[in-house]
Amino acid sequence: MCLTLGVERRAGVPRLLLSKRVGQIPRGGVYWVVCVDTIPARGYTTSKQQLLNRLGRVEGQVRGVARMVEEDRYCIGVLTQIAAIQAALEKIALGLVDGHVRHCMLGEGGAPADPDEQVAELMGAVGRLVKR
Repeated sequence: MCLTLGVERRAGVPRLLLSKRVGQIPRGGVYWVVCVDTIPARGYTTSKQQLLNRLGRVEGQVRGVARMVEEDRYCIGVLTQIAAIQAALEKIALGLVDGHVRHCMLGEGGAPADPDEQVAELMGAVGRLVKR
């Protein structure tokens, strides 16, 4: 988020101005643009579009399975597609875990600072992934 912070003189009196629009301070005023990154980077930030593309493909697979059920397709075919969806989701999840370990747990993404808390958080996430 960027804000414009400025000082304007009217009738010889300085006035502090603040605006959410860059360059909103009137002519003749002195202003600075201050930008603050309010969203922390996550382990998947650099590959966000790739992650969204993969999730979109999985979404398409799920819609395909729904169509198969609507069309009364053979059970084994439906089960095969469900297994493929599960495998795709597991691959996505493992990629997220990898990104979390490489980025967030190294102090750049908001993971707990205490190593014991980091291990507990990570093992909780892995436990949810392998729990069936």
